[in-house]
Amino acid sequence: MRILGIDPGLQRTGYGLVEGSPGGPILVEAGVIQTDIRRSLADRLHELHAGLTGVVAQGRPEAVALEDVFAHPRFPRTAIVMGHVCGVICLAAAQAGVPVDAIPPASVKRAVVASGRAGKRQVQRMVRLLLELAEDPGTHVADALALALVALSRRGLPLGRLLAVRGSA
Repeated sequence: MRILGIDPGLQRTGYGLVEGSPGGPILVEAGVIQTDIRRSLADRLHELHAGLTGVVAQGRPEAVALEDVFAHPRFPRTAIVMGHVCGVICLAAAQAGVPVDAIPPASVKRAVVASGRAGKRQVQRMVRLLLELAEDPGTHVADALALALVALSRRGLPLGRLLAVRGSA
């Protein structure tokens, strides 16, 4: 099973495609889609959609794991912009016939690091361990990969088992 994790952002959207296997998860592809900050919101959303459409078409995921939108009372505009971004991500997935799982950030941190208050660095290190990467991925890619790992786990491959498999290798 292939899961595409997406860490949404208007300027930088991280993505990570992970495939489940009996020996643990395998990284297929990961990266960041960047939009031009000098362009209009509509143009940037179009750039993001085009980039995601390509990633979905090439990667052929069976599901997309998307960080659920959360709102901070002091930054309501951010939540509105993130709603636009998540809408574009959902559209790209729907156009490809791929279901979307929205997962709250604290749930991802809890599943990957065992603490809903884990920091970005902790998530990066655990993603590196689980996927046997040579170095820590950037924060946007790490968050996307963590989302993909959690979605994979929710489909029958628990993260605890992944750690046991990695620890015995």
